Amino acid sequence: MTTSTTSYDAIVIGAGHNGLVAAAYMARAGMRILVLEARDRVGGATVTEELAPGVRAPSLAHTVGRLRPAVARELELGKHGMALVAPEVRVFAPQPDGRAVTLWADHARTVDSLRAWSDDDATAYVEYDRRVRALSHFLADLGDEAPPEIKAPGFGDALLGLRLGRAFRGLGKHDGRTILRVLAMAAADFVAESFETEAIRATTAWRGVRYTAMGPWSAGSTQVLLSDAAGNDGGAAGETVYAKGGPSALSEAIAAAALAAGAEIRTGARVAHVATHDGAVTGVVLEGGEELAARRVVSGLDPKQLLTSLVDPVTVGPSMRWRAGNIRTPGSVAKVNLALSGTPVFPAAGGDPRLLRGRIQVNTTSIDAMEHAFDAAKHGGISEQPILEATIPSLVDPSLVAGAPEGTQVMSVLVQWMPKAAPDGDWAASREAIGDLAIKTLETVAPGIGKLVTARQVLTPGDLETEYGLTGGHPLHAEPALDSFFLWRPLLGWARYRMPVSGLYLAGSGAHPGGGVTGAPGRNAAQEVIADHKRRR
Repeated sequence: MTTSTTSYDAIVIGAGHNGLVAAAYMARAGMRILVLEARDRVGGATVTEELAPGVRAPSLAHTVGRLRPAVARELELGKHGMALVAPEVRVFAPQPDGRAVTLWADHARTVDSLRAWSDDDATAYVEYDRRVRALSHFLADLGDEAPPEIKAPGFGDALLGLRLGRAFRGLGKHDGRTILRVLAMAAADFVAESFETEAIRATTAWRGVRYTAMGPWSAGSTQVLLSDAAGNDGGAAGETVYAKGGPSALSEAIAAAALAAGAEIRTGARVAHVATHDGAVTGVVLEGGEELAARRVVSGLDPKQLLTSLVDPVTVGPSMRWRAGNIRTPGSVAKVNLALSGTPVFPAAGGDPRLLRGRIQVNTTSIDAMEHAFDAAKHGGISEQPILEATIPSLVDPSLVAGAPEGTQVMSVLVQWMPKAAPDGDWAASREAIGDLAIKTLETVAPGIGKLVTARQVLTPGDLETEYGLTGGHPLHAEPALDSFFLWRPLLGWARYRMPVSGLYLAGSGAHPGGGVTGAPGRNAAQEVIADHKRRR
């Protein structure tokens, strides 16, 4: 074992977007920071990788519209190469009868398009959008704060209570009562209060279950839906924003901001375990045996992996290790990337290419259809009619196919739901079947798409675990149900980013306010580390 003579103020484990955000903020505060990434590039699950010669596809996250504006502004990501593009359409959901539910960025255009389904639903959309924006704005305020200390609250917690109380009063009496009522509701019930058309209900409820092991009738899925709109301009339609160059371009911009602030980044450096002494971290040990010293260690990994695999079990203690082991991480999503020789034809789009530039939802035909797809996963199988969310990012960012033959497109497809374990005990054996299922399902709304496929990549939950370090293959690091919300994320008593080992912090999606490409957990965690650093200097 070799020991480095260099000591850092903090070492960040994992160069996913949250780890990089935390590193950038800490480096800007004057701390000496080292980021360690096991893979040969930064980005974690927000990377863009080669699918075929001249074709690049997003690994998991295919849009970045939930990035907190404060993160982009404070880290000056635009100066470091980040360029975002938002198409006119947010959601295109083709239906079996040849029609489609279309949600546009332009509010009035959405209302007009919904009149083809129902005048009442078109009118109701206005109030539904207002309600989602108002309630999610409060959740954004909640997400920008570290949860209060419950064991020994202090003056800062009292001030936090005042700030949150003021934000809650800002909702007004009606919306204040509404948010207390709906957070625990099923998304199916929430959308049914506004809409009568099943296709519209299903299309708008989808964001309450995407990436989760919850169905539209699961309690608390409304909280997931509202959290998806928190801190962005998504509203009822949700955000659809691409990073030019793919999600990697966003991660690289954050990494550039961290480097410009003085942070160091090492790739190909896998952490074997967190070094501790007398209950406090002293640094990390890499797989090759190299030991790196640091006063603090900030983890961008999921909390289950951190507390059960990387920290000495004696230091963590049996009770905490047991609690961490019970954090729910059921991977429910597979990812299929397709290289296409041309643009697929969706008859429901009526030849309008704009409709294919947003998120394309397949099989969001009714709440019951979504729940039936979820039922298959609950019973250990994969539905023959899964819910898909697809994008064709090359339609808005041709650089993704710049080296491919003219007309080539790349399609990114989320396939939901997957069971907790591979149906035959081996995800590798299910890989091709999942790819075939995705194409078969797409054929129902885009006939002939299978003939356009020139290359494909299938990432099962098992692949997401082994390739990107997501325990169980869960994209959000932990299930985002109410038992893992705010004070309870990742565990009750440990929601303030400080873990049960002195000097150890959590900055990934398993921390408050949760998963998705927001940068909020990394930003919040960095503020706590910086505050502790200043107090102890």
